[in-house]
This record gives sequence, structure tokens and C-alpha cells, in this order.
Amino acid sequence: MLRVVKTVCPRDCYDTCFLKVHVDSKGKVLKVIGDPENPITNNFLCPRTIRDNEYVYKNRALYPHIRIGNKPSNSFKRISWEEALNIIADKLMEVIKEHGSKAVLHLEYAGNMGLLTWYFPLRLWNAIGATGTDYTICSASGHEAISLHYGSSYGALPEEIEKAKLIVFWGFNAAVSSIHLWRLALKARKEGRAKIAVIDSRVSESAERADIFLQPRPGSDVALAYGISKYLIEKGYIDEKFISKYTYGFEEFKREALKWSIKTLEKITNVPWCKIEAIGEAYGKLRPSLTLIGFGIQKSIYGAEAVRAISLIPALLGIHRGFYYSNSRGWSIDIKYLTGECFLKRKTPIVSQVRLAKLIEEGRFKFIYIYNMNPLLTLPDQQSLRKGLIRNDVFVVLHEVRWTETARYSDIVLPAPSYLEKDDVVISYSHRYVRLSRKAIEPLGESKDEIWVMRNLAKKLGIRKEWIYEDPWEALRKALSNAFENGSFEDLVKGKVLKLKYKPKNKYQTPSGRIEFYSLKAKSHGINPLPQQEPLNLSQNEFILLNSATLNYTHTQFTEIYGPIPPIAYINTQDAKRLGIKSGDLIVLENNLGKILVKAEVTEKVMEKTVWMPRQLVDANGVPQNILVPSKTQNIGNGPIFNSTRVKIRKFS
Repeated sequence: MLRVVKTVCPRDCYDTCFLKVHVDSKGKVLKVIGDPENPITNNFLCPRTIRDNEYVYKNRALYPHIRIGNKPSNSFKRISWEEALNIIADKLMEVIKEHGSKAVLHLEYAGNMGLLTWYFPLRLWNAIGATGTDYTICSASGHEAISLHYGSSYGALPEEIEKAKLIVFWGFNAAVSSIHLWRLALKARKEGRAKIAVIDSRVSESAERADIFLQPRPGSDVALAYGISKYLIEKGYIDEKFISKYTYGFEEFKREALKWSIKTLEKITNVPWCKIEAIGEAYGKLRPSLTLIGFGIQKSIYGAEAVRAISLIPALLGIHRGFYYSNSRGWSIDIKYLTGECFLKRKTPIVSQVRLAKLIEEGRFKFIYIYNMNPLLTLPDQQSLRKGLIRNDVFVVLHEVRWTETARYSDIVLPAPSYLEKDDVVISYSHRYVRLSRKAIEPLGESKDEIWVMRNLAKKLGIRKEWIYEDPWEALRKALSNAFENGSFEDLVKGKVLKLKYKPKNKYQTPSGRIEFYSLKAKSHGINPLPQQEPLNLSQNEFILLNSATLNYTHTQFTEIYGPIPPIAYINTQDAKRLGIKSGDLIVLENNLGKILVKAEVTEKVMEKTVWMPRQLVDANGVPQNILVPSKTQNIGNGPIFNSTRVKIRKFS
């Protein structure tokens, strides 16, 4: 008999789709389709989730295993859960006794964004005082950048896309990374209400379908934003009443914007003034507008500065939070209760996620527990990370759904269930719709969920804190007690679709209580109160390496379905000619951290002195792309600088 189970996709994605999972009488997943109960994601899916009926069974870690060979390798033998937990608990107690709890590191991120999968298991690590990370690997700098001027980073909701007359995707290839937000934009244009503008340093899939396209030099977005602001101010398109009532420091911002000459703007951005005029006219005449800012743009050395500058354009036009970056800080969810942080008398130690590789290489941690993440492909400075994890004095435990690259550097691998094998609640960082994510099938093999492992380890360690053993659904009820506007947690459990409460868009959590063109918080922290364009200096033989998402992969997921992420580098025609490179040639990208060997694709879609690659690929020799990326952090938000990576290119011989 066929069953149809309603669930939710928990992957690190803007869209967080509602799903219907078809399961046969033997408990096998037959297909996964979209569910129109969510008006934003509707009933169509990306190429990844639609293949979950296959992916759920691929490359699974089904039983506990212990290493029998040297790292890195896949040399393991199967053991029982009891053996695994005893070994882990003994090792934990040994490390804590000899080195203190700070020598224990838990490392996790957004492989599954379910509240029970990600957050609740942190209670164990918080209880023992283990070291955690600051979660800065992805979007932190952009959040902090917007918060300098608005107090918090939440902005427009997806429904507002359909009401906009101008929809600007800035550093945001939504046609690939958020197909449902892109669909809303296409719908608005098709119905004759809107124009789509794309600003990107390469001719992306979104750019190819845009009405207006600007291609600034990588890292020049602050200058471009000032150029647009200059145009709006000089042409009288700004909303002076709004600025007077709701903003602070406009005169300082105005002086800075008007300093920029057309010649300087064109030189820095490589965008002709006529194109800046065109986007300025669109902003000025097509109202309301909505500016969607991508995560990729802030993953560069001055990325936060770019996000600051871009986010202020809507304020000039009289729009409350007329941008979208991420709405995760607009919800009212008590994450600290879920993680147990609220029960602690002292703060647990936190280290930089971006700089983590060096700390591990130095031997700062003697026990590392990893879940919900594949750091052996995703973190910067892979050479240091790999050296650190093969140290004889480091014991690594991985709780994972699949045999990932990280397993090759682990001492024990524990099998975890996929999202189709457990109940959870998933919160989107774009839309407000929430539904219970129901288990579709029983866990495969001996897979045990994150909470089961947490509790059983806690028992082995003799931890008696009651909040460790609290019923997870009761904890979830408390964490979500003030979250919904149209129902209760009990309604959610019964299967009702609820909407999250949303913080007021016209409230600003800044020192002045207004939008601050001139940021008082920045000033107090020794940061320039105005967005700042930094010099863009490349040596003659250097290229800026850009990377971003591709349609068939969520980070490193789905290689089992679509094969390896293509090891291709896209290089400009003129650069290729100068270097004697043709499409299909093997080329070496290198810097002081390492080198990778990939296939060249010559194109006009990237600018000169720029090379673009699919994110998190592995090269022809099994070397990860992120071996080239330094572990340097940004001044604002401590985020990574993936898209400021400098490389040299040569033809392989």
C-alpha cells in the first residue's frame, strides 16, 4: 500500500521546500515531489531534492566503524554501538582529565538545518564545557554588516518580490541558488509588473535572463553602490521626508557619495557610467524596488563593506528594509534554550571557524567530534586542516549519514539517519512557513539520530544534569512558544502549516533607533562609520578566484547522484590567449598555500584577471579547491574570504 508522507527539506538553502514523499508497502522511498501547501516553494523542486528517492540509499554509513589503518584512508572495521560509545566516552574522559574540557572541540554546521538535528545535541558539549566555533564560515559578515546600519539583518519577505517594480539580484545567482525566489521574480516580470536587474562579476545564469546587467570588477561593489547613490542623490530621486524621519547621518553619507567622480567610478568598477545611470534610473523610477543580496558577495576580504553599502540604497528611496539578505534574525525562536546555553553559569570557549585549520594543526584540540558538516572539503586552508587531523594526539569522531571525505580523517565513524528517517522542525531563512518534518521511513542499518547519541554519551560520562535528558519535543515547544502568529506548537505537531511572527520592518535596533547611514556602532568599534572601498591591487600574474554554487549540488552533497563536482576553471578569452591556454587544456592554479589541477574553459562570461570555478570541487588529483583559500578573516563579522583568493595560472605540462 502506498503511503504519502508530508515532510520538509532541511538543507542549507534559501527555499526550505515542503515535500510529499511516496513510500511503498516495503518501506522504500519511491519518489519525492513538491507540496503546494507552501505558497513560496509550491509544487516544484530543484534537481537535488527530486532525486532524494535515490540519494537516501547512496554511499550510506550504516554501522559504527573504528579505524584500523592510518589516516587518511577508508580502513575501518565494524563494531557495535556499545563498543563505539565506550571508546568515545573513555577517550573523552581521558582528554578532559589530562588537558581540560577546552581540548574537546565540537564541529558542526548546516548540513541539516533541523532544530533537533543541529541545535539540541549541543546540550552535551555545552554541559561539559567543550570548545565550539563561531559559525562564521558562511553568512556572518553580511549579518554584521547590515546590523551596523539597521540594528539587525532581517529584511523583505519573499511575498514582497511579487509587489516590486524593480528586483535587483546583487551578487546573488538566484536562478541556481534559490530557484523559488527566482520564480517569484520571473512571475512578477511575466505579469508586466517588474524588471529584473542582476549585478554580478560573471555572466551567471541569472544575468543571462536579466533586463539590466552590470558586471563590476570583483571587490568593487562599494564603489558601485556609491555610484548608484550619487546618481540618485544628484537626480533628486531620494525620499527626503523618509530620510529626515527614519535615518541618521545622511549628510555624512551624502558627502562621501558625491565625492566619487565618474572617471574614478568607471576605473575602479570597470562599469561604464551609462550603465550606472541605467540602474540608477531604474531604482529612481521603478518603485518599490527590492534588492536581494547574495551570500557569495560577502565572502571576500571586503565583502562586509559591500553589503553595508548595498543595503543603504533602499533607505535613500524611502523603503523600510528594502533589501533581502537572510531573515533568520527576524524570527522569535529561543535557540539558546535548545542548545542548553541558557542553563550555563559561564560561557563556553568559542574559536573562529574560518581560522580553525591552524588551531587544529597546532594541536589545540585532542578530541574532535564532527556532525552535520564535511569540513575536509568546506573549510579554508585544507593543507593545515589535514595535517592537524592526522596528528597522533588527535582523536576524531564523525557522526555522518554518508562516507564523506571527512571519514577518511576520522578514528570512529557513527551512522546517522537522513532527514527522511526522523521527525524534526525546519525553519527557513527566507520565508515564514513552517510545517512538521515527518519521518518517511525507518532508519537504515543501525543509524541513530543525534539526540540518541548525545544522551547515551552523557550517560556513559556520568552527566546528571536534568536538562540534558529533557524531552526534545518539550524543549522545542518552549523554544517555539513565541514563534508563531497563527497557532501553537500543538497545532504544528498536529500537522498544521503555521507562519512565523516577524519583527517590525520599521524598527531599528541601532544606537539612534534609526537607519544609520553613519554607523555609531561601527564608530564605537573603531570601524569606519561609512562603507569603505578598499584598493584592488593585483600583481601582473595574479587572478582573483571566484567560486559559487551549481545547480546539481548543495555544498558537497549529491556527488553520488551527479558525479564529482566538475573540476573546471572558467578563464577569460584574452587571459587564455596571453597564457596560451585553450578550452580543454589542463591548467594549474596555485598560490603559496598549494595548487590544483583542473580543466580550462575559455569564455567571455568572466572578466579579465578573474577565474571562476564551481564551489568545493576536488581536482584531477583529489586535491580540494579550498587548499588555495587562506584562513584569514574579515574585520567585520570575522567571515571568510573565499572570493578574494589570489592565484596564478599556468598551462600544465
